[in-house]
Amino acid sequence: MEDEIDDKIFYQTYVSHMKIMSRIAWSIPLKLSHITFTSHIWKLLKIYVMKPEFIIFGALVLFVLIYIQAVDEWSRNLLGRFQSNIGRSATRSKIERLNFFSNTDVEKSSWQMKVGAVAAYAVQGRRPKMEDRFVINDNINNTGVALFAVFDGHGGEFAANYAKEKLTQNLLDKVIEIKDIISGQPIKKESKEIEEEEKMDPEKPITPIQRRKSFRRISSTTDECKGVKEITDVQLLSKIDSIQPISKSSKPLKTTPSFKKVPVTNYFDKFGTVNYEKLLTDEVLAADETLVEIAKKSFDVAGTTALIAILEGTRLIVANVGDSRGVMCDAKGNAIPLSFDHKPQQMRERKRIKAAGGFVTFNGVWRVAGILATSRALGDYPLKDKKLVIADPDILTFDLKDHKPSFIVLASDGLWDTFTNEEAINFVKERLNEPDYGAKSLTLQSYYRGSLDNITVVIINFKDNIFSKYTATA
Repeated sequence: MEDEIDDKIFYQTYVSHMKIMSRIAWSIPLKLSHITFTSHIWKLLKIYVMKPEFIIFGALVLFVLIYIQAVDEWSRNLLGRFQSNIGRSATRSKIERLNFFSNTDVEKSSWQMKVGAVAAYAVQGRRPKMEDRFVINDNINNTGVALFAVFDGHGGEFAANYAKEKLTQNLLDKVIEIKDIISGQPIKKESKEIEEEEKMDPEKPITPIQRRKSFRRISSTTDECKGVKEITDVQLLSKIDSIQPISKSSKPLKTTPSFKKVPVTNYFDKFGTVNYEKLLTDEVLAADETLVEIAKKSFDVAGTTALIAILEGTRLIVANVGDSRGVMCDAKGNAIPLSFDHKPQQMRERKRIKAAGGFVTFNGVWRVAGILATSRALGDYPLKDKKLVIADPDILTFDLKDHKPSFIVLASDGLWDTFTNEEAINFVKERLNEPDYGAKSLTLQSYYRGSLDNITVVIINFKDNIFSKYTATA
């Protein structure tokens, strides 16, 4: 019964409203002038809108809307302040986590060097150990050849140390030997060097002269043979030549090296022009093979990048393995890349890795077999057997007469994680007058920007120094 009454009330209300609306609609004349239309609207407003109850109701609704808007604005500001405080505290805690070394601690865990127009600065940064290494030699044994290198180790310090101590030393020795031959100086080798060559290359035949020297040396170190004179009998010497000396070192561990010793005469032509590209390639690959063999015996999985620059006259040769990088600032202030990173996501590297039976995955960064973030390196023997990672260097050669550089930056990827090539060049340009040519400022700025890696920066300054002659127009 109540439902029927409610329905009737609703129906009557609806009908009365429709009648009112129809009356309003029919009361508007079809053709209205501007004056009649305005007066008609004013009449309708007085009848329906200007009533006290409507005005009070409208004012109440307006007040409620203003109140809701004010509360919403206030709550939004309050929430914003709350979120801001939380964000500020989170940012502060993040900065505190990033800066668990204070400024003093950072500089304590740092290494710096300045040799003539070359300066280097390196920091351990936020890593538990320092695995970066650098080499500066601005004039190898007065040959006029300079060598600079940056090695960024990973998985331990062994590979970077090996590259610094062995690879660079081999390069220095080769350069000195080549320059001595070109200049006509005789090459003298001690018996110790001959022994080392025999150990490194067990397949190399031993000459009669070497065997005689070896026999005499062994004889002179035994108590029984003290006072024995030098053997000069030709027949006896010929018999000695047919004897295979027996000693502890006569059967060295055979590692079947694929890189046999190459005569240094293969590295320069008749005009004395040195083929540094071939020299760098051979020495890097030979060092990597030896490093891998040693690492397998000790189960050391360490690896390292290698960025090596050789400067002779106006020639600049840069060899790169991995993701350390070199950049040159030319006379116009442009950033000229001296090397290009080897990354697993690059199409060339990805195809090579897949062809070798490997794969590339992404877990924050692209990695070879989900392990290594660079696709080329020295060491890393677990990834070398199937050649998922290789040590073949990319080599670029530059004529400094064409570029007339102001300076060169060689750095590990700890810098390039926070700086682009252009940013680094622009940063150093403004600080080239500093004692270390901006190397320290650039390194520390990279740290303050949040670099999580070891950071090493080497800067070669070509302005107003011994290298400036290389940029002069010939």
